[in-house]
Amino acid sequence: MTPDPDMQPQFYDGVPSKRLLAWVVDTLVITALTVVVVPFTAFIGLFFLPLLYLVLGFSYRVVTLSRGSATLGMRLMAVELRDRDDEPFDLPTAFLHTLGYTVSLAMPLLQLISVVLMLSTERRQGLSDLLLGTVALNRRAQPLF
Repeated sequence: MTPDPDMQPQFYDGVPSKRLLAWVVDTLVITALTVVVVPFTAFIGLFFLPLLYLVLGFSYRVVTLSRGSATLGMRLMAVELRDRDDEPFDLPTAFLHTLGYTVSLAMPLLQLISVVLMLSTERRQGLSDLLLGTVALNRRAQPLF
């Protein structure tokens, strides 16, 4: 079970703003990946740049979420995603969460609803989080040894 927001609010403090900053970092990483990949397509990738960006971004999110339950931006901001059992994401959960995120981005009304939910729900969950039972938390302190 994920931490109770009433008993352990420190896990949810500042998470929406950290997610926004993480999103900016991840957008820069995906843009850099796209710039690096385009020459390897003999610049043909420029003709379908939005699709290339979408595929690279989707892949980046699924891989990073399934391998560490956080994208590089989330790691930088000390945020991690957890499933309903307070476990790190596995590949299917990472895929479904990324799919929900991508659909939300494609439909501005869904993205607006997701942002409002992150700012108003006690666990700071977006639309995809609510549907999957996932939550973004401030990363727990890791033991040194």
